[in-house]
Formats: sequence, C-alpha cells, structure tokens
Amino acid sequence: MTEQTLTEQLPADALPKHIAVIMDGNGRWAQERGKARVFGHKAGVDAVKKTVSEASKMGVKVLSLFAFSSENWRRPEEEVSVLMELFVSVLSREAKRLHKNNIQLRIVGDTSRFSSRLQSKIADAEALTQHNTGLVLNICANYGGQWDIVQAVQQLAQDVKDGVLAANEIVEQDIACRLTMADLPDVDLMIRTSGECRISNFMLWQMAYAELYFTDCFWPDFDEQALRDALYWFVHRERRFGCTGAQIHAAQA
Repeated sequence: MTEQTLTEQLPADALPKHIAVIMDGNGRWAQERGKARVFGHKAGVDAVKKTVSEASKMGVKVLSLFAFSSENWRRPEEEVSVLMELFVSVLSREAKRLHKNNIQLRIVGDTSRFSSRLQSKIADAEALTQHNTGLVLNICANYGGQWDIVQAVQQLAQDVKDGVLAANEIVEQDIACRLTMADLPDVDLMIRTSGECRISNFMLWQMAYAELYFTDCFWPDFDEQALRDALYWFVHRERRFGCTGAQIHAAQA
C-alpha cells in the first residue's frame, strides 16, 4: 500500500460503520523489552490516541475499545491497581481533547465496582462530550458480552413479570434493544492484536456478523498504518449475512 490515506483510495460508504478492537499484547510487548507489564499498558495509551484520531478522520461512526474485561479482575492486584489509576489519569487528561475534536465518549460496562473517584471522572467526561456529533468512542471497562446479554434478559424478565410483555412474544429485537449499545450499529469489523485468535467475551451479540481481523502486532505498536491495513482487508471481504455469494452479486447488479 502507498502512504496515501485510505479515504483517498476507497469510498466512505465501503468503510465499516462500527469497529471493535481487542487491544491485546501490552504485557508481552513490555516483557520483550525487559520491562514490567504496566509499562506496556502505559505505552498502549499512545496507540489508543492514534487509533481514535485516525478512525475519526476517516469518518468511522463508532469505535469500541475493550479496555478492561469483567474477567481482568483476576489479574495480579498490583496490575489492576495501576490500570485503574491509568484510567483515571487518561480520562482527566484526554476528555477535553476528545471534546475539542467533537468525539462523544461513553464508558460501557458495570462501573459500580470502580472507585467513587473513577466513577466521578467517568461521569464528568461523559457529560462534557455527550452532545458531540462526531465519532462515538466506547471504552468498554468491566464489560463482558455475556454480562451485557444477561442484563438485557433481566430487563426482559422484569417486563414479563410486570405484564408488559408475554414470554412467548419475545423476539431477538427485544434483547437487542436492551443491550448497553442498543442505539448504535452492530459491529462490522473486529480487530484483535497480538496474534491471539479469539473474541474473549467481547460484544458477543453485536459481533454476530462482524468480520474478524487478527494481527500479530502487539497493541503498543498498532498505529495509523496498521488501522488502514485492517480497513483495506475489510473492504475486500464479501459480506454475506447468511446469503450465498451468488445472491449477494445479484443484489449488487
């Protein structure tokens, strides 16, 4: 590929509306350099900035970053503590920059387990950017795809109990509209760094028909060109949504 931006090569309507990223490999990136794992997490913040900036420039509508899963609490206490402090400092430092660039920030997940200080920072950052009309940036923290579906089903169960809905009338859309990102398009492209080839309980419902892109690049090394490479791969995929290739070609004719 040339150094031209992808938007100069491909029409905007070919790009994914919603990109989800599993930012993997921070710890291994640091260990390869003889550093503590937390050094990799700090380096990963720069990759986040590059990815958010490039996605916004390209006109991507939604970018969802898997920052901290509900399973990550099992990690060593020191690492979790550093991650939480890093989260606070980045929110404090970057919220105004996101606002200046018309980016709407949402923290998605069960934030009740976070400290009151972090919850306050989250509330402030979301309030500052809530009316912005550019890229929607979801930072998924203490999030899990199974948790998301469970909380949606709990709402459904309450509606059935209250007589709002009959159990035998429940359809897929009744669950979809109760998920945490119900007002956003489903994921078109999922990117995972570091060479691991799994989705790790991330946005299970929303990724039902996503294209899955795996790269050996560790997250701290993921930059603008790496994102363009993933998008170039995406636009050359044939998305079938359960149809045959022949049906897709006939519909496009």
